[in-house]
Amino acid sequence: MSDHTHVRPWRHIERRKSRQIRVGSVLVGGDAPISVQSMTNTPTSDAAATIDQIRQLEEAGADIVRVSCPDVESTEAFKVIAREAKVPLVADIHFHYKRGIEAAQAGAACLRINPGNIGSPDRVRDVIQAAKDHGCSMRIGVNAGSLEKELLEKYGEPCPDAMVESALNHARILQDHDFHEFKISVKASDPFLTVAAYQQLAEAIDCPLHLGVTEAGPLRTGTIKSAIGMGSMLWAGIGDTIRVSLAADPVEEIKVGFDILKSLGLRHRGVNIIACPSCARQGFNVIETVTLLEEKLAHISTPMSLSVIGCVVNGPGEALYTDIGFTGGGKGAGMIYLNGKIAHKQANDGMIDHIVDLVEQKAAELDAARAAELQAAE
Repeated sequence: MSDHTHVRPWRHIERRKSRQIRVGSVLVGGDAPISVQSMTNTPTSDAAATIDQIRQLEEAGADIVRVSCPDVESTEAFKVIAREAKVPLVADIHFHYKRGIEAAQAGAACLRINPGNIGSPDRVRDVIQAAKDHGCSMRIGVNAGSLEKELLEKYGEPCPDAMVESALNHARILQDHDFHEFKISVKASDPFLTVAAYQQLAEAIDCPLHLGVTEAGPLRTGTIKSAIGMGSMLWAGIGDTIRVSLAADPVEEIKVGFDILKSLGLRHRGVNIIACPSCARQGFNVIETVTLLEEKLAHISTPMSLSVIGCVVNGPGEALYTDIGFTGGGKGAGMIYLNGKIAHKQANDGMIDHIVDLVEQKAAELDAARAAELQAAE
């Protein structure tokens, strides 16, 4: 759809045209939704702990989960883990080609690998053959912190040219073996370097791109850095699957990933809460209310919007464009809006539980309507 025909042209993002690959049951690239990934941090050899963490990530909305396979004990456990996982698993492989073959045999949907790190051409060929035999795709993962020595000598330091050259060299190895089911990432901890590398790579090859600002840092600062770096690329239409790299609970990576996509209108999951920062005009404690609502609505996966505004200056205007709204008023009460229209007054006491009930009812309505549409389409 062109900007001229889009209902709000200033919000239209023209996604880069990439070819599509499959990661298990998840399509990546082309017109597929941008998928959200995270990575387990439990010892993979502890299958029970790893499965438990994957389950938490699945409940948070993860489309794909990556699991490190550094040793034979890990690839042995991977067999059990892959059987229990409801989402496709990416096996993270470094250096040892046998781990890649074992992971493919154990049920990996994708191998994260650098062909140049695997060793001899025969070993690379064996891993590619295992991927072909077991229906695995691959991700070429280039990282500014582990570029090849010859490229660092050539360019003097990690830079976009060096990262893209590394990625294209690795892609050529796969292509020379008639393997095309791959995606590429070119990550750095510096968002400037990351964005520049992805922009250059997006022009050079048509494969799907996995976005990330690697080693972004702790929850707050890492979220900001990731939102700046990935947000600017997604806004420009670059990116087919993402991972937010945080020194935090992996579940937080999924939450932040969806929040970035929701902010750009690229994916919608759960309740998008629009809330004012609060001021002396507030008719109720906005910050406390929003914090509690966020907790109590975490189980809702149905996309919808909720505005929670402290007073009538902006409250009614925001409520016009949200599914459910609450605007603070005087005398310990405010106004509930449903589908942009005034519905009824609501006392501040009991307001949180009432809003939760309304959201749950709306979610049920939307889910039923979608189910009916799908049934009618069949």
